[in-house]
Order: sequence, then structure tokens, then C-alpha cells
Amino acid sequence: MLNDIKKQRLSEKEYDENFDEIHPPLNEHEAYVEGDRCYYCYDAPCIEACPTGINIPLFIRQITSKNPEGAAKTIFDENILGGMSARVCPTETLCEEACVRNTGEDRPVKIGLLQRYATDSLMNSSDHPYKRSEDNGKKVAIVGGGPAGLSCAHRLSMKGYSVTIFDSKSKLGGLNEYGIAAYKSLDNFAERETKFVLSLGGIDYKLNTTIGKDLSVDQIRKDFDAVFLGMGLTGVNSLLVDGEDNNGIDDAVRYIEDIRQAKDLGELPVGRKVIVIGGGMTAIDMAVQIKKLGSEDVTIVYRRGQKEMSASLVEQQNAQNNGVLIKHWSKPVRLITNDNSVCGVEFEYTSVKDGKLVGTGEKYKIDSDMVFRAIGQTFEDDADGLPTLGSGRISVDENYKTSISGIWAGGDCVNEGEDLTVSAVEAGKKAAESIHMELS
Repeated sequence: MLNDIKKQRLSEKEYDENFDEIHPPLNEHEAYVEGDRCYYCYDAPCIEACPTGINIPLFIRQITSKNPEGAAKTIFDENILGGMSARVCPTETLCEEACVRNTGEDRPVKIGLLQRYATDSLMNSSDHPYKRSEDNGKKVAIVGGGPAGLSCAHRLSMKGYSVTIFDSKSKLGGLNEYGIAAYKSLDNFAERETKFVLSLGGIDYKLNTTIGKDLSVDQIRKDFDAVFLGMGLTGVNSLLVDGEDNNGIDDAVRYIEDIRQAKDLGELPVGRKVIVIGGGMTAIDMAVQIKKLGSEDVTIVYRRGQKEMSASLVEQQNAQNNGVLIKHWSKPVRLITNDNSVCGVEFEYTSVKDGKLVGTGEKYKIDSDMVFRAIGQTFEDDADGLPTLGSGRISVDENYKTSISGIWAGGDCVNEGEDLTVSAVEAGKKAAESIHMELS
């Protein structure tokens, strides 16, 4: 029998070392040298690859001109959460992949690290780059204080709207606060960035408030001139196998939240042998962090091949460099239990036949103390009257407007939502512009 789960597997020094910066920030000289590698392309492909359309050559030129605060303003004009985006955005598959220097004989400009250098420079100063317009007498409600909601709130407040954010958690920030790997965002950066956004003024917030439970959609529509829904994805997909109600199996997103909010990492329960089921960034973040917490054997199991994993190749390699084993073409068929506790998982090898994923009939087992589900999240709510699709997500048009008058939505909760901070920011920004066009 396994179930070797305990706390304090490592020393305090080991925890500090394991959860230190994964990519140390650039200093002034390093930023200048790296920025000088940019060709400042007129038709820059990196801009096209950025979901928020940041003028990347311009902000890099501002850095090399010794104007990092001006560079940050260029970034914030398009992405008010540019600081967190610089830390967590998969630049290797977006702007840096599109960089003209990204050839077999050269490497791309380190756009993500340069963006962090610029935004940190401004956020560490006392001056806020924006001023709020005169109050226009109109009110907008934001449901969800994550990246989409904060982006929408900031853009609307700049235009003079009074904004109130309703969030079900005890802190604002959404996935930036609760769902990002701890080693990617240190020193309470998510909380500091949220305060930076709110410091513009005109933005109120109410925490521990859930739509459908503490307030209704109808009531919000009566009290406000417009509503933006950005509550993200709150549900977690099930493995659909027997034994999921036993001890020893948990949702990766919940455990990552525990890591992010822990005052003492040594108080978290850690198994000696851990299995993470899934192939996205949540699976990678879960596996790497549980390894850094002291687990000896961590295995990610994914039902398809490496190319089909939604986690980038760079993140997959980071997991492997941290000692995580990744197994492909396998699906869980049974949780092995002992005394109501999971002690292993039985998997079946898979293959693609006639375009469909099928089991081959060949099975194998992996022993485990802890098993984590990381196979995607779903949109769950108790609110009546939301315009949802068959997938359960909210349906919107190209301006993020729903079919209900006065309601917009964006981020992961919509029909084309992506699990990226930068994409959620863009959705909130565009929705704010659409709201302004209609109300003005």
C-alpha cells in the first residue's frame, strides 16, 4: 500500500531555492544589449503575433533610448496587465516565434523579458501613467475580477465610467492570483498589479459575491447601465472513471490555488509518487510544482502525442528538466484503490483510427500516492438567463456582446475563450470599447 503523503518533505532553504525566479529579470545593461538586437521591423510580424497588438519594436526602441517608463506606457496602452503577461505569456509560440531573428542560425529577441523590464520600471515608480476622465454619470458592472474583468474595468474607468467589480473570491486577480505557477509570479506580484490597475480610481469592488447566488443577472441589469461577464471557468472536467470519490485524487487547479495562497509551503500535503492527467499548462504547472515541493516521482499522462499537447514545447521541456516524466498515448480507465484511497491508476494505450482516438486494449498500471485531474475546465454557474451555447460557454459576437441587451462577456467563459492572460486582457479591452460606443 502506498499513500505516502506527508508535509514538510524539504527544508525551508530548499523550498526557497525551488520556488525562486525561473527566469531572472534583466538589469539595465542586459536590457539595452538585448534590445539592441531588435531590427525594429516596419512591418513587424511580432506585433501581428501579439494578441493585444503591442507595438513591440517601438517599446524596444524606447528601452534602448533609456526610456523604460515610456516603453511601459506603450505596452500598457494595449495591455494594462503587461507585467503579468510578460511573466506568463507563452512568448515562445507568439511574438518570439514570429521574430525575424528566430532562425536556425540565430535566436529571437527576448521580448518577454524586455517587456518585464519596462513594466517593472514604471510600476516601481510613483507616477501612474493614466488619468481618469471626468465622471460621465454612467455605471458598469463587471462580474469576475480576473484579467478580462480588470482590463475592461480599467479601460472604462479611463473614459469616466463608474465601475463595480463583483468577484466570488476573497481577492481580485482571477487566475493571475490563484492559478499561475508560484515560481512564475513572486513577491505578491498579482496583488500589486491589481492595486496598480485600481489606483486609476473610479473602480469599486465587492468580494465573496457570486452571480446566481448572492446577486441575480436581472438585478445587475436594473442597477447598472451595462454588464460585463468575465467570470472565467469555475468547473473542472471529470475523468469519468470509477473511484473518483476516493481519497488521494484532486483537481490540479484547486491544489495550485493552495500553493499560491500558502504562507508556508511545508504545510502542503505531498505524495512520494504523483500522477497528473492532462496535457495543458495546468498539468505542467501542477507537475513541476509538486516536484519542487518534494515529490520523488511525478508522471504526466496524456491521451494523445506530444504535438497535440496544448502546453508549449518549452514548458514541456521545463517539466522534463525538473525531473517530470511525460507519457503519451494513454488514457485512464480505472483508479486503483485501497481502503477508500487511491494507490494507482490503470491506463490503456490509445491510437487514432479513422480520425478518432480509440483504446488499443493494451493496459498498464502506475502506482501513486496522489492523482491530479488537469483535463480542462468548464463553465459552471447558477445564474438564470445567460446566453450559453451547447458547450455551456457564453455566446458573444465579434464585439463581445451577448444576445441580451446591455450584457457583454469575455475571457475563458465565452465561446472562443482561450486559457491565456493576454487573450483575456484583449477581450476585456475590446468589450470596454464596445460598451463605450453603445452607451455614448
